[in-house]
Amino acid sequence: MNWHLHFLGTGAAHAVALGSSSAVLEHEGKPLLLIDCGPDTLDRYLAAYGEPPRNLYITHTHMDHVGGLERLFTRLWFNESLRGRTRVFTHAALVPWLQTRVADYPNVLAEGGVNYWEAFRLVPCSRGFWLDGWWFDVFPTRHHQPGTSFGLALQGSFAFTGDTRPIPEVLAHFAGGAEWIAHDCGLVGNPSHTGVDDLERDYDPALRARLLLYHYGSVSDGAALAARGYRIATTGERVALAAPPPPRPDAG
Repeated sequence: MNWHLHFLGTGAAHAVALGSSSAVLEHEGKPLLLIDCGPDTLDRYLAAYGEPPRNLYITHTHMDHVGGLERLFTRLWFNESLRGRTRVFTHAALVPWLQTRVADYPNVLAEGGVNYWEAFRLVPCSRGFWLDGWWFDVFPTRHHQPGTSFGLALQGSFAFTGDTRPIPEVLAHFAGGAEWIAHDCGLVGNPSHTGVDDLERDYDPALRARLLLYHYGSVSDGAALAARGYRIATTGERVALAAPPPPRPDAG
């Protein structure tokens, strides 16, 4: 089976030219799951696929990862064939934050009478979720405050950290095989993000060889990370993935 991770954007919040960090899991050339939806993500998704996403996973609620949800709401609400069909998967702990950040403004439409989530199918999860017969693991990351950011993994295929500090014990559990690991990394770390020196301190060489670094600060920062021997995800790139185990036909 043909699987790819298509990076729509790879930049940190200030790296506008690189696009908001987001990726699409593709199966047999078709989009299966969009991961995060920053301010410019919807435009990039529509340019690539010609229609809004049917499935979306949110790692956390910083605006460079959810700032496109208002426009996505409008796109879905005013098309009755799309309204209520896009599933939004996110950890249950993030639902209050997501509600506060994007859904709770009085009158989501100027005319009123519309509830934000009626445009979507919100699917809270904890350990993970089923999608088209495949089980996706959801795992906590380290992003300035516990319980505010969660990565995603598909056994045997890939893991996507979202914004995080190093999490070696978590990745050993959820991506302990040959999976590619899309990992937040800039040149210098901080309480919310990993720096390249953090990688070399906290991850062993075998795991570092499986990293796809994204969420960096500029093209030159990406080149500097590549010069350190790391594989850098670039905006628009499709990375080939190993196929996960066959789906369960009885799973939702």
